[in-house]
Amino acid sequence: MPADPALATVRTVGELRGVVATWRRAGDAVALVPTMGALHRGHLSLLERAHARCQRIVVSLFINPTQFGPNEDYAAYPRDEAADAGKLAGAGADLLYAPAAEEIYPEGFATQVRVTRLTDHLCGPHRPGHFEGVATVVTKLLLQSLPDVAIFGEKDWQQLQVIRRLARDLDIPVAIEGAPTVREADGLAMSSRNSYLSPAERAIAASLNRVLRSLAQAVAGGEPCRAAEEHALRTLLEIGFTKVDYVTVADGETLQPIERVGERPVRAFAAAWLGRTRLIDNAEVTRAG
Repeated sequence: MPADPALATVRTVGELRGVVATWRRAGDAVALVPTMGALHRGHLSLLERAHARCQRIVVSLFINPTQFGPNEDYAAYPRDEAADAGKLAGAGADLLYAPAAEEIYPEGFATQVRVTRLTDHLCGPHRPGHFEGVATVVTKLLLQSLPDVAIFGEKDWQQLQVIRRLARDLDIPVAIEGAPTVREADGLAMSSRNSYLSPAERAIAASLNRVLRSLAQAVAGGEPCRAAEEHALRTLLEIGFTKVDYVTVADGETLQPIERVGERPVRAFAAAWLGRTRLIDNAEVTRAG
C-alpha cells in the first residue's frame, strides 16, 4: 500500500540525500529514526525525542531481510506502510524513507559490518547473523542520510550498544541516542511482535518485566548473580514461558556477564518465548544505598 500522501516519501538514496541537502542549506539539524514499520507508541516516542534535538526528522521504514534467520518471521512480519505513514504524519515526521530491498542491497552487494565482543552473549548466540544484518543496514542508513542524531529504543539494549560501537569505530559523524522503553500499563515492553501473542500468552507476557526487576533488585542487594539468575529462570518457566534463551546480569556497556554488582553500570537482560513469540526486555540495576 502506498504511503500517506500527507507525508513526503522517498524511495532512493539520491532522493533522500537531495531532501536532506535542502534542509542543510536552510541550517536545519536532522534526526533519523530507523524502523521496520508496524509502528506503535514506542516508535512515536522516538520522534518526540528527535523533535527535542532537531528541526527535521527522517523516519526510515525498511524490513531488513538480512537480520532475520532462516526460521524467523521475515515473511510474516507486519506490513502496512499506509498506516505507518499516517501515524508518522500525525507525529510530525518530515520525511519517510521507504526503500525497496534492491535499493539497500543492489545486485553484487558483498559487504558486511560485524561488531565483535558486544555480540558474543545475550541474543548473539541465539540469532546467528542477526547483528551483522543490523550493523550493516544501520551503517548504510546512517551514511545514506548522514543525520546529526539517530534515535534508537532502549528495549533493544544490545542493539543500541552495537550501533554506538560501530559509529565510533567507523568514525560515522552521527550522535547515537537511546530513548527509554515505552510500556503497556501492565509493564510489557511495547513491540511490534506483541501482536503475535494469544490472549493467554499476553496475560503471561507482562511477567517478564516483573521477573527482571526482581532479579535487578536481588543482585543490587548483594545476591550473587548466578544464584539470582537461576531463580529468575525457574520463575519464568513456572509462570508459563515455554522457553528461556537467557536471563542474565551483565555490564551495561560491554555486555559481559558479571558475578557481582560493582561500580560500573549493570543491567538485567532476558529473552523468553511464549509459543512462537520471542520477547526481550532489560532492566537497570540500581545499587542499594
